[in-house]
Amino acid sequence: MSDKKTRAHVLVSGKVQGVYFRQNTKQVATQHKVAGWVRNLPDGRVEAILEGDEAAVNEVIKWCHVGPPKASVQDVNVKFEKYTGEFAGFDISY
Repeated sequence: MSDKKTRAHVLVSGKVQGVYFRQNTKQVATQHKVAGWVRNLPDGRVEAILEGDEAAVNEVIKWCHVGPPKASVQDVNVKFEKYTGEFAGFDISY
C-alpha cells in the first residue's frame, strides 16, 4: 500500500437500493481500512465518501462498479477531493 491519502465522493446508479449495497460497501471499506460513510439518496442512487490510502480507496471504488450480487450497477461517478482525515471509521447513514 502507498502512503498517499485520498478522498473520493462516489455516486452509484442502477439497481443499487434494496440489494444490501450500503451494508456490503461498509464491509468492503472496512476490509480495506477505508473510512467515511454511505447512504441511499431519494433519487435511487447510493452516495459514499471514502477516505484512506489511495490504493485502498481505489479498491473500494472498483468494487462499487460491481456491487453485491443482486445489484445492477449502471454508472459510478467519482470525484476526488482533498483528504480531511475527519472519519474514525465507516458508517451507514440513514
